[in-house]
Formats: sequence, C-alpha cells, structure tokens
Amino acid sequence: MAATMAQTLVPDLVLQNADPAADRAMLDRLALWMQRSFAPIVAADPPDGIILESAGADHLHGGEAAMLATLCSRLAGAGFDVQAAIADHWGAAHALARFAAPSARFSAPGRAAEDIATLPIAALRIAPAVVEALHLLGFARIGDLSAPPRAPLTLRFGPELGRRLDQAHGRIAEPIAAIRPPDRIAARLAFAEPIAAAETIARCIAMLAARLCESLEGKGLGARQLDLLCQRVDSRAQALRVGTALPLRDARRMTRLLCDRIETIDPGFGIEAMTLTAIATERLAPRQAASCLIEAATPDVSDLIDLLANRVGAGNLYRLAPVPSDVAERAVRRIPPLAPPTGASWPLQWPRPARLLTPPEPIETVALLPDHPPVFFTWRGMRRRVHCADGPERVFGEWWKRDAEQEAVRDYFRIESDGGERYWVFRAGDGRDARSGSQRWFLHGIFA
Repeated sequence: MAATMAQTLVPDLVLQNADPAADRAMLDRLALWMQRSFAPIVAADPPDGIILESAGADHLHGGEAAMLATLCSRLAGAGFDVQAAIADHWGAAHALARFAAPSARFSAPGRAAEDIATLPIAALRIAPAVVEALHLLGFARIGDLSAPPRAPLTLRFGPELGRRLDQAHGRIAEPIAAIRPPDRIAARLAFAEPIAAAETIARCIAMLAARLCESLEGKGLGARQLDLLCQRVDSRAQALRVGTALPLRDARRMTRLLCDRIETIDPGFGIEAMTLTAIATERLAPRQAASCLIEAATPDVSDLIDLLANRVGAGNLYRLAPVPSDVAERAVRRIPPLAPPTGASWPLQWPRPARLLTPPEPIETVALLPDHPPVFFTWRGMRRRVHCADGPERVFGEWWKRDAEQEAVRDYFRIESDGGERYWVFRAGDGRDARSGSQRWFLHGIFA
C-alpha cells in the first residue's frame, strides 16, 4: 500500500529509505569478518545471504556442527536474525537455509539430494515466473523434477532450470568467488601444467611460505592465521587454514604446519594455481638471537603448540590458571597455552586433587555428624572402606554471586580407602542446620 495510507493506519509507523548500496557494503563487511573468523572461502550471496566453504577449516572449531552453532550464536548476539544450513553444495545449502525447518538444516555428507527433495521448487533460485509456470504444470517439490525427462523442460523454460537443479545436486561445479580483504598479504603461484602429487604440492607450499615471509618482514608483521587456496582445473577450490599461537614469520614452520594437513587437499584432475594468504597478522619486531655464552636459551614450544592446535583444534588445547575462589569448581579456568601469567597462585594451605569431577557425583556413606569423616562410602556401585581421613575443611558459599549461597556450606574431607586410592569428598551442609545444605555426600575429586 501507499506510505501515506500505512501511516494513517499505524500512526507510530517508522519509515526508512531503502539503501541497497549500504546493505551490500554491510554484507561484504560481514563476509570479511566470517572469513577471518571461520573459513577461508567466503562470498556474499546478495541480497541477504553469505556462503562459506568450510572444508579445511571446520576442524579448528570442533567440526561442522560446532562451527555452525558458534556462527549462529555470534551473529544472533550481534542482533542478526540468522537462518543457516550446512550441505555438500552451495545450491543445497541455499535451499535448506531458506526453506527447510530448523531441525533439517544440517545435511549429512552424501544426503543433499534426499534432504532437498521435499523442498518447494522456489528453493532452486529460479525466476518467479518459472516457478509459477511449473506450479501450473503440477510441479511443487524439487523431487518432482527428477523423474520427468529433462529435454521438454529445457525446451520450454530454457537451460537455467536444469543448471540450477544440477548445481543443487552437485552434478556440476559452482565456483565461489571468495571475497578478498583490501589489505591482504599474499603470495601466488600459477602453473603452466597442473600439479597433483603431494611432493610437488609440498615444494610449492615451501616456495609460497618463503615469498610470504619476505612480504611480512617488509611490513614488520607476523602471521597469526594462514589460508592456502588451491584452484583446480575444474574450477573447484580446495582450502586449508592453520593458525598460530604467536605471530609467525618463519618459512620453515609455516611449511611444516601446512604440510601436516596436506592429505586433506584433493587435487582432482590437477591444481593450476595456489595462493597463500596471511589472513590475520600482528606486529612482530626483529629479535636478536640469544647467545649461549651470555644467557641460557629460552625453550620455545610455540612450534609444538601450533602443530597440536591445528590437529585437534585450538579450543581443545589450553592450560589451567588459578582463580581467587574457595569454591573448587570456580577456582580454575582455561587460558591459551602461551598466555602471559595471570598473577594468581594456587592455594598452598589445603591440597587440591589432580582431577575434579564435574559435577560432583553423589555417594552413599555412613558418618557421624557433624564433623566426622565417612567410615565407608559407595561410589559407582562399588563399596570402599575408609582407611584414614583428614578434615573437615569448611568452604562457605559466595553470597556476593548468588543469594542462595548466603548460608550454603560444604565440609570437605581427604580420605584414603583401604585399597590406597585417595579421594576428595564433601558433605553439603554443616551437619546441623538444614538451611546450610541437603546434608548429602558427594565425591568431588581424585588425588594422583
């Protein structure tokens, strides 16, 4: 309807002029952020979509499902209404993201054709006039177009319908023109003849790493994230992403990190070009080498950390740091392996177990109230007799965090069973007042 009529019906209606250029610029900025944070190959899919090729990078986020959940969570936190899907091909992912139910937007490998068969034909990215004409002919779902002969449909609607159908099923390639950061630092090799052997790819990676390090050195930078893009002769791209714990400008280490995952690159019929890009960089000043005559060399474990992090995922590699808290499960947190010291120290007056159970597991005990340790306890169906014990160590709730902890109390005991195992158990409550806890017993940790 006309704007004046809409304002008459809704007096508080807010009108804003459409700005397609600004919308496209915002979409490009969002694609650049996704490229730095999630995947090497990212492109805008106007007017409201972004396409990612996650192969070669999803292992850094815990797998495809975990990466999809993280992506949606971060976009939702930024105020975006998100519909996302993962599939083998661009056309299938586009259809699932826009037309499938939320529970059906993760397509397992090899099942894209089956997952999109029940979606409406509008999901094929064809013109609305063609969709309407197909409806008149009785075609409602994508699966309906698989059985009829292709020639009559092509004769009536042109080659676009068949091309979109083949793209959705992955029968023909649909290259993704990845967005390029304006300030990217990259090195590129093009080959007169396509290459495919792993040894040849490794040699080319070494050449690219050397060239990239020269560019980084000229700008005083080190790479924190590297993307290797392999352009195949069939117009498909293979991508590989590695990250580093510290800024890196060592061609040998770059080559080792990338070649460690070279088996994930599928050369197909051959690779005609390779590009190595420093997608994330930091300042890296020149450093004088240590002299063994003056000072002891400082061990450098960053190479090992980078190798492990790119195999198991950066989120799965960490070290533990103390947190000032008497509550055991709050007294430790995860920090990056090479993070600087936090300044906090571990408590020395009371030893803590090497392994904490999260959450604490209930046990059945016999103990004298209020301050005696258990005589025996049953944990995971096995009864253990207590040989000796030390305690109690009373831990009060942190009332400044939750009102429910104002009167909460835990009494901890270090006990040793007759088999020599040492455990850390506690009673929820002080043994007298029911308001201090349930008076139940739990096993919270196991000493080494």
